[in-house]
Amino acid sequence: MPLPELAEWHLNRAYRGLDATRPDLLVARRATDQWGVLDLDELRACGLSEDAVERRVHAGHLHRLHKRVFAVGHTNLTQQARVLAAVKACGPHAYASRFASGELSKRIVELGERRPDVLVLGATTRRHDGIRIHRTMRLDPRDVTRIQGIPATTPARTLVDLAADLTYEQLRRATREAQAQRLVALPQLVETLARLRPCRGAVNLARIVATGPAPTRSELEDIVLDLILRGGLRHPDVNVPIRVGNRWIVPDFRWPEQRLVVEADGARFHDGEIAREDDAERQALLEAAGERVIRVRWEQAVCRETQTLKRMSAAGAPSG
Repeated sequence: MPLPELAEWHLNRAYRGLDATRPDLLVARRATDQWGVLDLDELRACGLSEDAVERRVHAGHLHRLHKRVFAVGHTNLTQQARVLAAVKACGPHAYASRFASGELSKRIVELGERRPDVLVLGATTRRHDGIRIHRTMRLDPRDVTRIQGIPATTPARTLVDLAADLTYEQLRRATREAQAQRLVALPQLVETLARLRPCRGAVNLARIVATGPAPTRSELEDIVLDLILRGGLRHPDVNVPIRVGNRWIVPDFRWPEQRLVVEADGARFHDGEIAREDDAERQALLEAAGERVIRVRWEQAVCRETQTLKRMSAAGAPSG
């Protein structure tokens, strides 16, 4: 066969092959927008029969994750894919919740190797291996949304549900992280908690909410703020910018009337020569502007609580 005709024959064969695999192209395109995970109904919508799906499972093109849910092409799944697969497995009225939703919500908590949590509306008794199912007979539309394209509970509802699973310290960190990333406003959290009570962990979450919209930026700041409040001192401003000369500075904690600043010196942000130089410059600017600055390190906040509180009080920190 002459070369031009041979080339045309190969080209025509390629087009015929493309037509024959049209459903697979649709599957690939749809999977791109679904974290590589599709359910049986979606595969059917792409033109695959159940027999065709089974053939692709045996050939290694599809991988069964749960009943009626498949990964397309591989099983090296992201956390988003794991969560979406769990949600799809639980039906149309299912939503990522608790650790799964917290992972999607800018990782206010981490899912890690835990089974994905799924909140299911209705009295279904179906169980799924590898999924932690929570059932509810009522679910307010205000409590659900889509996060990264995945049906999930809102950050506010997620925090209320997580209150049943987390210690006080863990719940406080998650709540403040959600506030810091502007995922939840304090009024929304208060409303959601009031609407869902009574529920497990509500007392702990109420205590955290009662401290007001004061998201801290690190675990040490959490510890120092707790120390301040537990020691009977007035709630300070937390991470509120102030203008000093021609620049803005964000003190960790500050009592404006007393012009007193407390800085939490955690290793993550304050170790190293450059960080220490920045701290010294900030402190010099604050003191030149009439502010008094107290620095508190991990060891002082954890092992020398009484001494640290006395330092703050002696410097003028107001009582609550």
